[in-house]
This record gives sequence, structure tokens and C-alpha cells, in this order.
Amino acid sequence: MSDVKRTNKRGQKAQETRRRILAAALELFVQDGYGATNLQDVADRAGVAVQTIYFVFGNKRTLLKELVDVTIAGDEEPVATMDRPWFVDALAADTAQDMLRAYVAGTTSVLERVAPIIKVLEAAAASDPEVAALWPQDVDPRHVVQQRAANALAGKPGARPEVSVEEVADLLYGLLSPELYLLFVHERGWSRERWERWTGETLRTQLCSC
Repeated sequence: MSDVKRTNKRGQKAQETRRRILAAALELFVQDGYGATNLQDVADRAGVAVQTIYFVFGNKRTLLKELVDVTIAGDEEPVATMDRPWFVDALAADTAQDMLRAYVAGTTSVLERVAPIIKVLEAAAASDPEVAALWPQDVDPRHVVQQRAANALAGKPGARPEVSVEEVADLLYGLLSPELYLLFVHERGWSRERWERWTGETLRTQLCSC
């Protein structure tokens, strides 16, 4: 076997191990809570030695951060949300209505993935200041994303000219929030389709002229 093939095989095995650890961590953090789950639990569920988790992630806090980042992205590629194809394509739509339709669909996919760990993250951050410190407190990355979307929407045909960019960003930030998604879908039992339809119609009413 060539050195290249050996390297590729090792890389694929490492990625698979990483995915198993993340999947096990997600399941246990959601099921038992972040505080009640230790790395040996995760290792047993993933079928790896606990030393492997320390080697790959360092500690439980960084494992949680990696889990959140990968869950938001939907994969392990180091590509920011605003550089993701769904985001770029949505913002490139010709009209405000078309942009909102694509943007709500893409954001709903993110919320569907993220929702199960939102409460886990909130509880972990409340009980462990070092978890909260993993994410910068001076800038809200979700608002940065919505601000970019608002800037794009405001200049498109069909956007209501009397609504400021700041208000557009606020409405996107509020209506497309994990908290609201959890309220309607997880607590009130809405389907994803109903959530996406209602959110899209509400935003179009507020932000589009027709």
C-alpha cells in the first residue's frame, strides 16, 4: 500500500472516530445533561478509549464547543455560515420575497439541527463560566449573520422602503431565533413545515411591499 493510501485511510479513520465521538456527546448531553455526562460516558458510547477524546478534543468544554459549531454548520468543514452556499444563494435572490423564501428555509434547517442542544448549552454556560467564555461576549454572531441578511434584503425589489435595515435585522433575529423555534416546534408541537410557512409569511408581511 502506498504512503498516500495509508495517509488517506488514517485520515478517514480519524474523521469517523471524530464523528462517533460527536454523535455520542450529542446524544448524552441531550439525554442526561452536560454536567451529568463525563468523558468516560462519551467514550463508552462512541466505542473509543477516553484518552482518544482527550487527544482529539482536549477536554469536555472544547468537545461541547466543537459539537455546537459542527451542529450549526451541518458538517465538519471550516466554512462560516455567511460563506455557506445556502446563505450565499439566498442573499443573491433577485427579489425580497425570493430571498426570504430561501433564507427562511435555510435557517430552519440550521434551527432544526441546533434546537436539541440549545438548552444543554444554556445550562452548561450557566453552571460553568469557562463554557460561556468559549464564545466571545462582545459580539453576537447570530446578530452579525442577520445584519448581513438585512443589508442584502433592504436593497432588493419588493422590500418595504420604510423599514430600516436595523429593524429588518431585529425581525430576522427575533423570528428566526432558536428560542422561538423551540417554543413552537418542541413545546407546541408544530411541524417543521408549519413553522417554516408561518415564519416566512410573517416576515413577508412585515418586510415586503407585496
